[in-house]
Amino acid sequence: MKLNINNETGMLKSVVLGMPHSMGNAHTLEESYDAKSYHSIYNNIYPGEEAIVHEMTEFEKILKKYDVEVFRPHIIEDYNQVFARDVAFVIEDKMIISNIIPERYNEQDAYRKIFARVGWKKIINLPDTAHIEGGDVIVWNDFLFVGTCFSQDYRNFKTARTNEYAIEVLKDYFPKKRVIDLELIKNDTDPFTGVLHLDCTFNPVGTDKCIIYKEGFVDESDYRLLLDIFGEENCFHVTKQEMFEMNPNIFSISPEIAVSDSSFTRLNNHLRNEWGMTVEEVPYREISKMGGLLRCSTLPLVRE
Repeated sequence: MKLNINNETGMLKSVVLGMPHSMGNAHTLEESYDAKSYHSIYNNIYPGEEAIVHEMTEFEKILKKYDVEVFRPHIIEDYNQVFARDVAFVIEDKMIISNIIPERYNEQDAYRKIFARVGWKKIINLPDTAHIEGGDVIVWNDFLFVGTCFSQDYRNFKTARTNEYAIEVLKDYFPKKRVIDLELIKNDTDPFTGVLHLDCTFNPVGTDKCIIYKEGFVDESDYRLLLDIFGEENCFHVTKQEMFEMNPNIFSISPEIAVSDSSFTRLNNHLRNEWGMTVEEVPYREISKMGGLLRCSTLPLVRE
């Protein structure tokens, strides 16, 4: 397999889609490792497996409609494997294996056949102390946008998934990329305040546009930098409620085609009517209760 990922929206040829089967029991509040899951468990609305299987099946149908080759990890019994984005990610022709939180280590075993297809010469294993997850890494042509947490309390946040050392390692591996670190606001229990990953507050679409949530960044200067890069007229600003519903976390099949949650009325209308895009709508409300959405569920391998 010849990996090729140079941005978030090039025509998708192959992708790994997470696995919804055999999820096991819902976590307790103490076991939850993101604010949205904490909120769902606390309010007794954490989704069941049947609903998750249905939503991911509908997503897979859309991918196959556009002739995308879809790979799946093998099933680990009683284990949540929905969010493929955080297990690994691809930049150019290299696959970086994430150093994910300990509670999710076993997920990587389910990808061994996929890793074998890639070939070990194209796989980067990071140093153990370089913490990073794919949801924090957005590839955009000459840019690498990386969400992070620089707080001295980094180790106290379950939702702090990417550290400064990992960013420095990416700079070493991709010296021609302009690596831009963006510090995110963290909160382990309040999903209206904290941001788990960069793709929960910022996501490029089309060829020169993006979806963005201003209050997700610690420093307004980071938000302003993104506006300068994309142009304010090319940015769709989401509200706090829309961020909570995970509007930024849609998924692009091509610059002209995006897959979005069918409940995102304002965003979907804007993509269609203002930016001329085709929007394929799928139900994804239940999966959103676990702290991720469409981008989180995917690991793109090849884009044109």
